[in-house]
Amino acid sequence: MQVLAYNPGPAEFRPYDPAAKEIARMIAEAIRETDPRLQVEHIGSTSVPGCSGKGIVDLAILYPAGMLVTARTVLDGVGFQKQGGPEPFPEERPMRVGSIQHGDVLYRIHAHVLAAACEEHRELIWFRDRLRSDAALRKRYEDRKQAIIASRVRDSLEYSKAKGGFITEVLAAGCRLKIAPRV
Repeated sequence: MQVLAYNPGPAEFRPYDPAAKEIARMIAEAIRETDPRLQVEHIGSTSVPGCSGKGIVDLAILYPAGMLVTARTVLDGVGFQKQGGPEPFPEERPMRVGSIQHGDVLYRIHAHVLAAACEEHRELIWFRDRLRSDAALRKRYEDRKQAIIASRVRDSLEYSKAKGGFITEVLAAGCRLKIAPRV
């Protein structure tokens, strides 16, 4: 597996691609071979069977306490690049990007570097698991993403901000129902 340069593109709505699971597995394996202390979890729409979205494979790269620098170094060594653009994540909570060629398809990857079991990690996993278990919620999320694209939002950052409100609403509703986000 070779991590290639990241080629940012416009936000678009793509059907679910089951090959994304294999891409996530290959990347996780390469990262764990480099440093087995790091954990990798497949998150985002591509981790939810049947969920359409941008088609970007999102990963949570989880590091133990005190190993942020190590996690960044491992990802950089595997071939990931620092996130560019007008509002990159800070290096205290970085995101690395890259692409993987698999067959005829070039998959874009977002590797979110997080402290293991931090609040953001718990929320990402909780949201992913809710989408996996609740077809009606998954449909509402897909509808929201399609509406964003239909409104002619093409900038990836603006798209992410626009769908962020939906995610925040779902997380807040989960808290109101006393359903704690969990790992």
